[in-house]
Amino acid sequence: MMEKRRLLSILTLTAMCFFLASCAPKDQPSGQLDYEETKKMVVDILKTDDGKKAIQEILKNDDMKQNLIMDQKIVSDTISKTLTSEKGQEFWKKTFEDPKFSESFAKSLQTEHEKVIKGLMKDPEYQKMLIGVLENPEMEKQTMKVLQSQEYRKHLQEVITETIESPLFKAKLEESLTKAAKEMNKQGGGSGGSEGDSGQGDKSEESGQGGQ
Repeated sequence: MMEKRRLLSILTLTAMCFFLASCAPKDQPSGQLDYEETKKMVVDILKTDDGKKAIQEILKNDDMKQNLIMDQKIVSDTISKTLTSEKGQEFWKKTFEDPKFSESFAKSLQTEHEKVIKGLMKDPEYQKMLIGVLENPEMEKQTMKVLQSQEYRKHLQEVITETIESPLFKAKLEESLTKAAKEMNKQGGGSGGSEGDSGQGDKSEESGQGGQ
């Protein structure tokens, strides 16, 4: 009950401020100043604890929530226009030039693709359809024809090139090379230490024979 009274009093005060400002004589030079002062007063009221609580109460209202929800089509159109605009394309182009972002984006897509493929492979209906397609003699004939064509070879070269230039592939290759280099360094250090130990042993043996 107290909250409703507080909300009502704040809204009434705000409405009165705007009403008084609108009733000021038009030929009065301070008309613009009155409006600015009223606006400042309203802003100050909204910044208070009572004002914040009043806004919270308003936003809890179901009708107000419904009015604040944006139309889905408007959101979709806005996002579509933003992404297809020149600035949007330029932004995404620069963003994808970042190796770390490209790698993270590729990994996120890879996970989703793997889930879809694994789900399809476990689906009996999909398995049956795939087997039927592969067992079709005409399909086999067309597949061999495609594999032997120049267009397919060119496409395969492009796929290989894209794979090599892929940020995800580069990251994995760099990781593998770094790991291999560390393993080689470990093996080299171990063999070097063994050779050093054997060399010291030979010298000790020679000095012992010389003393005899």
